[in-house]
Order: sequence, then structure tokens, then C-alpha cells
Amino acid sequence: MNTPPKLFISYSHDNECLKKWVCDLATRLRCDGVNVILDQWDLNLGSNVARFMETELKSANRILVICSEEYVRKANNGKGGAGYESQILTANLIENQNKNRVIPIIYSNSSSELMPSFLTSHLYADFRQNENFERVYDTLLRDILGKPENPKPNLGANPFETKHETKDPIVSFTSAEYVSKASSGTVTFDYSNNNGRYVLGSGEMLFETQWSGADQSSIYAYCDPTSIRSVALAININEITEITDASIFNTSSRVRRPKLNEIIIWQNTSGYYLATKVKKLACRSREAKADSVTFTYKIQSNKERNFSTN
Repeated sequence: MNTPPKLFISYSHDNECLKKWVCDLATRLRCDGVNVILDQWDLNLGSNVARFMETELKSANRILVICSEEYVRKANNGKGGAGYESQILTANLIENQNKNRVIPIIYSNSSSELMPSFLTSHLYADFRQNENFERVYDTLLRDILGKPENPKPNLGANPFETKHETKDPIVSFTSAEYVSKASSGTVTFDYSNNNGRYVLGSGEMLFETQWSGADQSSIYAYCDPTSIRSVALAININEITEITDASIFNTSSRVRRPKLNEIIIWQNTSGYYLATKVKKLACRSREAKADSVTFTYKIQSNKERNFSTN
């Protein structure tokens, strides 16, 4: 359970009518969960008034200043308890300029000076019209308890940006026979071994490609390895250098089936792109010595999507 906010009420004892209004307001706030400190309740005979004002003003979470005409006059002239409290409040406001501890309350004031000079730039609650009391009170209570009627919504994501969590690619094997750390080149390997996996690149630019046989003129490429985010078939692209934006191709499937001389675009979990072009296929069912694929490849640095440069 949250600790109730502590609130101090600063006002001038103009008359019994004002004192009763302040006491009624304080009573209602306490009934609504606000720990109100009020001199009418918390000062006894023999109490040190100056120490009470200074201690409670400094320890309170929020402070209500009842800006009656008399309070404004005394505060501006430095007279009486209101004047003393205004000196403490002024020093506190200077020290904590970005805080909203002090809430001016306008009541019993028909003059042109609604607030003391040290509060003139502050937003206030206006209780001068009795018919508006409930509405103004509700706004005040919500502010003190931190429960605004129109809370600020959480900041959402930019709908025009697609962001993915960046992860260091994880590779499931380290056999040098199935690794090429170069950023470009040509690879031939037997996809019937090592679960059809071949690692290209290193570090954040690592791609654990996975392949399996289809027929004599096509092969399957998968995005199942943990380092791979997506695979796409570059439709109507003949050469890797013709790719100007690797992100525009369809990545909705976990497997693609490129034919000879077609290109697969891979994206890893760090956001880098790889393009592979199938150059040759061999399979034992066609009397070849091994089930193999030969492809050329290129990894773009700096997460660049355009393969037509460099």
C-alpha cells in the first residue's frame, strides 16, 4: 500500500469563517486519503509555532497556500505567520524550481492580486465560486494523489520504423570445414553433412545458412538456425549487384526454394544482410559423388541493404 501524501496548509487567520472553510477542506482531504497537517489540529498550548511551520513546510510532499486577500497582503509585506511561511516557501521554490510542491488556492479574494508575488507564475485552483466547488475539488484531489482525470498515455513505437531486437548470432557448431569467415566468395559443400549447415562471416556479420536437397535444378534454404532472422527469394534479380534494397523481398516463409542462378537474401539477428546465388547443384541420385551446392555470396557491412555498391 502506498504511503499517503503529506500535505501542509498555509493560510491566514483572517476570520472564523475562513478558518472553518479551511478546516472543512482539510477534513475532506483527510477522509479522501491525504495526510493533512493543519495548525488547528496539530498545534497545542506551548507549541513552538515557528518551528512547527518550518518543520512541516519542509517535510510535506505538497503545500496548499490559501490565497485570501489578507494572506496575499501579509505574504508580500512579510507580516505575521503568513509572511514567515512565505519566506520559507520562497527559499524552497528557488531551491526546487522544477517541482510543483506548492499549489495556490484562490478563495475569499476579490482583489486584483490573486496570489503573493512568489507564486504569480504558478497554476492555481479557484474556489471562489461555490457552484464549482465539487469540480475544482476533484481536480485538486486527483493532482495530490497523482491520479489525473486525463493521464498522459505511454509513448508508443514509431509505426513507420520496424525495429528488431539485436542479438549476437549463435552458431551450433564450429567445424572449420563448414565455415567461411570472408565477407564474399564462392562455396561448395556437401549439404547432406552437418545438418545442411554452412557458416558465412563472423561476429555480428555471422550467418548460419541451412540447405537441403529438392531436385536437380533447385534446393531448399531455411531460416531455422538461431542466427537467421529471415530468408527471401530475390525474384527477377539475375545478379547480386542488382539488389538495391534487400528489405523489399518477401520474408514470410521459413523456407525458400531457389533454382539454379537464383538468389536468396538472408538477414541475421543482428540486422545484417547476405546474398547467395546458386551456381551449381549435384546429387547422388543423379550419379554425383556427393549431394552438394555451389554458390557465390556477399555480406553487406554496416547493415547496408544495397548490394549494388562496393
